[in-house]
Amino acid sequence: MSEVRVRFTVEENYAGWRLDRYLQEKIRRLSRAQIQRLIEERLEAEPGRSLKPSSKVKAGLSFVLLKQADPEPDTPLTFDVAHDDGALFVALKPAGLPVHPTARYHHHTFTALVRERFPERKIDPAHRLDRETSGLLACGGAPEHTAALKRAFAQGKVKKTYLALALGAPAEEDFLVDAPLALTQASAVKVRMHVDPAGAPSATRFEVLARRRTRDGAPVCLLACHPRTGRQHQIRAHLHHAGLPMVGDKIYGADETIFDRFTKRAMTDADRAALRLDRHALHAWRLTVPHPVTREPVALEAPWPEDLRDFWEGCAP
Repeated sequence: MSEVRVRFTVEENYAGWRLDRYLQEKIRRLSRAQIQRLIEERLEAEPGRSLKPSSKVKAGLSFVLLKQADPEPDTPLTFDVAHDDGALFVALKPAGLPVHPTARYHHHTFTALVRERFPERKIDPAHRLDRETSGLLACGGAPEHTAALKRAFAQGKVKKTYLALALGAPAEEDFLVDAPLALTQASAVKVRMHVDPAGAPSATRFEVLARRRTRDGAPVCLLACHPRTGRQHQIRAHLHHAGLPMVGDKIYGADETIFDRFTKRAMTDADRAALRLDRHALHAWRLTVPHPVTREPVALEAPWPEDLRDFWEGCAP
């Protein structure tokens, strides 16, 4: 069996974790002892750095694990291009395609596909979209362009609007959720965020675009979501906090243990019925970003994907 090199870059919300605990969260099927053995025998750190299972990780820390190339889960293996002028490249990411490599995905990622499709260029994403989220993904056409775009995101110069389908009936047509978010340490799902007064400031404005009922009679709404900050899972966590769980959400829906069964490929028919949709109903709809060279705003819109449109059209007005 061939061997692959899987690069990990520690996200901000894992800063301060032990390295073995961090990797156990990323590679959930392995035991703590197996993870520690991987670190000792199969980990390549950056030059001049030594990493042990007990090492505390920092945001931005990067390292490589050498692993056997297990069959990767099926994902979409193509994407459309919404904009490409050489410096600014914006893809239409399909739901189900991871942006970056993980323990489970290596070749079946956007970064792998874009490098295969444009081998003469260095196209890299300037932000993240969750694997199940569809829509606009902004990239730089070269490293200096990617760096400029990342600065624009960090400085709040990018305007993003998402479409979401949520269960429930909001009391207002336009409302703000201003609630700090922190990683949920006590949860069985270690990537889950929750509202915490000690968390990072987080705010999302929601607009109700339409209201309907699902086939089983539950109220459902179509929302335009305007995140004012960029925390992990922000829109999903804020909808959960507002009592409006997103359709198809395996973490922030009615039962967070569905996500654990999903990762183990052990979801039940009852789980699927509760979710109503195979993926969480979130779509990166509109994006206005300063061009990395001219600094002029570029506004783009992604059409509603077929699976979300079909679900919505199956609901009763």
